[in-house]
Amino acid sequence: MTKPLVLVTADVKAVDGYNWHAAVSTYLQAVLKGSDAIPMILPSLGPDLDLDAALDQVDGVLATGSRSNVNPQLYGREPTEENGPYDPDRDATTMPLLKRAVERGVPVFAICRGMQELNVALGGTLLTEIQAIEGRKDHRAPVSEHQEERFRIAHPVEVTAGGSLEKVLGAEPFEVNSLHRQALGDLGNGLTIEALAEDGTIEAVSLTDSPGYVLATQWHPEYWVTTDGPSKRLFAAFGEAVRAYREKRLGL
Repeated sequence: MTKPLVLVTADVKAVDGYNWHAAVSTYLQAVLKGSDAIPMILPSLGPDLDLDAALDQVDGVLATGSRSNVNPQLYGREPTEENGPYDPDRDATTMPLLKRAVERGVPVFAICRGMQELNVALGGTLLTEIQAIEGRKDHRAPVSEHQEERFRIAHPVEVTAGGSLEKVLGAEPFEVNSLHRQALGDLGNGLTIEALAEDGTIEAVSLTDSPGYVLATQWHPEYWVTTDGPSKRLFAAFGEAVRAYREKRLGL
């Protein structure tokens, strides 16, 4: 049996006079090694893409994190220079992709910006620059040239009792990394909180009434997938979901 295929969302980067559609290698390696699936980068070509045709061929969607933020105009707020940079081509691709994947029951794992995209795609809002909000901690990455320091485990999260995340990781609090300036505000339709940081920041959500597997984390399990227990189990659970979907899709 061939391995399942997972679409991975792409940023658009201007380099040497070209627009490059790219995904960070840690996400690709996490799908390959942590989920035992083949990652395929979906270019952010917006309405030129036939998303249903793409989803017909795959068994899951991984929505990645990014330095860019979801444009606040998409949830009724005004964009600011401070809150940028933005990636309109990614916005125009990933949010309709996530919405359609959810409708079709395609397994979805969304991380950081991906979780924020999922929330906005389902009608939710975001909080921008949460480090400036009274009572919230600074969830941005440490300033460092070393990725191991930037992605270091930073703070604990509390797991919602009886939720989808508890089934994967258990009920005890555990430590996660933290590299974000935005966070979920009003929840999108059907989303359920799966984990919270000590300051009340939403750290994980699921879509419990979805016909398929949908889980999202604000932290970055892809970076430590080979060494951190919770990170490893999250990608393993996604792998189980995409394999089950593939068997159903192909009638195996």
